[in-house]
Amino acid sequence: MPLHGGKLAAKALKEAGVEVIFTLSGGHIMALYDGCIDEGIKIVDVRHEQAAVHAADSWARCNPGKIGVAAITAGPGVTDGVTGIANAWRANSPILIFGGQGPFENLRRGSLQEMDHLGVVRPITKYCDAIYETKRIPEYIELAVRHAVSGIPGPAYLEIPMDIFMGSVEDEDVFIPKIRTQPPRLSPDQVEIKNAIDILRTSERPMLMAGTSVKWSHAGPEMNRFITETHIPTYTNGMGRGSVPPDSPEFLSRSRRDALQQIDCIILAGTLLDFRMRFGQTIPANAKIIQLDMDATLIGQNRQTDVPLVGNLACSFQGLLDEMKSQSVQLDFSGWRDELRQIEVAAEAEVEAKLNSDETPIDPQRMCREVRDWLETLNDPIVIGDGGDIVATAAKILPVRKEGAWMDPGPLGTLGVGMPFALAAQLAHPDRAVVIIYGDGSFGFNGMEFDTAVRFGLPIIGIVGNDGAWGQMMRPQGALYGWDRLEGVLLNRTRYDKVVEALGGYGEHVTEPDQLRPAFERAKASGLPALINVDIRQDREYKGGIYV
Repeated sequence: MPLHGGKLAAKALKEAGVEVIFTLSGGHIMALYDGCIDEGIKIVDVRHEQAAVHAADSWARCNPGKIGVAAITAGPGVTDGVTGIANAWRANSPILIFGGQGPFENLRRGSLQEMDHLGVVRPITKYCDAIYETKRIPEYIELAVRHAVSGIPGPAYLEIPMDIFMGSVEDEDVFIPKIRTQPPRLSPDQVEIKNAIDILRTSERPMLMAGTSVKWSHAGPEMNRFITETHIPTYTNGMGRGSVPPDSPEFLSRSRRDALQQIDCIILAGTLLDFRMRFGQTIPANAKIIQLDMDATLIGQNRQTDVPLVGNLACSFQGLLDEMKSQSVQLDFSGWRDELRQIEVAAEAEVEAKLNSDETPIDPQRMCREVRDWLETLNDPIVIGDGGDIVATAAKILPVRKEGAWMDPGPLGTLGVGMPFALAAQLAHPDRAVVIIYGDGSFGFNGMEFDTAVRFGLPIIGIVGNDGAWGQMMRPQGALYGWDRLEGVLLNRTRYDKVVEALGGYGEHVTEPDQLRPAFERAKASGLPALINVDIRQDREYKGGIYV
């Protein structure tokens, strides 16, 4: 019995444990849909290719050890998806993207939507290639997945020309290789493990920064055992947020700047010294650096490392624990931790005093406090940040109870991830509430994906902080060039709730602080994809204790 290329691809995806693909229909890739139907792989069709790739990115984040998959058609389908691929590249998300192409037999003749896709995506993928023989499709899928999940994970891209995808082979000629979506766990050099312990034994004021590679290494349990054993003050960034329980005595969040000014040693656990750490300049010049990461190429970037621990971070933390035990070393940094805790308590009290404003338009901090209190009543919610100002505010106020409970675009800072991320999160976790914190600017990128949520019956709740501006750009522009010369940064206070209602969802417009909690409750009770459009204060200049 002959099998076409789409059926071969679907069989390989099934072998890889793929449960869903995200896509926007196109003639170049429709053979894949036919194969997915046979294999029981769910097809979620979105309204923009960027959203399809973002959703695949989110699926990988929500399902440790699995790979996200998107299928996009040729030409503008691929170029529309580039932003999603780039975002996954910077966030280290293991995803596989299928891209269409004109028929191989007409290669370089100018087929519809033909272009050099590989040249476009090569700089933002771990692996990209084209398949020119139908029976080799499963082989290439295994190769692409292997690249995507190995070392520092990231996107892989496969181009399949239309006639190759639709071409047939006899089933006896088909070979589906075993596809592993979790690579072997590699351990660091034992000598470096001992060097790290030697540095920690002489340290008085160390700290630990848990970042993205903690997630991709599945290192949370081992890291938390190390933190508990040593009482080392610990902070998180990137996808490391939630990897340390917020009720852990060692978890700190508001004293990082104070800690960085005093430390004599820092453990960078999957934390890059990029713009978020001022390229390493936040660390004192005389502080020792112990850096844990999954790939040697990331060690020492922007700042020389004293001890490199290269390998799976779970193995690295277990190695540190084992070495402490073998040497009968007891590390106890609880005194230093308690000093920082006093700073935390004072900072928390100062922040809490600002969260109860009754002013209108609504104070953004009051909105986020109301969201925080409401989230406490929900079952293990997942929160997605999609915006600038309002997301920065929310990130300071909303606690992250567990790994994966908060998602944002990552270091590329891409706007528009909200609903695409939420689609995958709700599909992956149908029993959990999925909530998006939006800026009004970011809603405009992929707000139409509420249509997708309605079609698939996904009760995602969006909350828009609507200040009628691109706030993060408005303030520096006004300060630099004058508040009478604002251009390109002002928006209407559009009724985005009405947009969602028109798409078949639930919408409410909130203008008073005491309306917030009831609106959230009604949105949840509706059982529909919902949007609460909140009029918040537009923060310009801060004078005399007030914004003007």
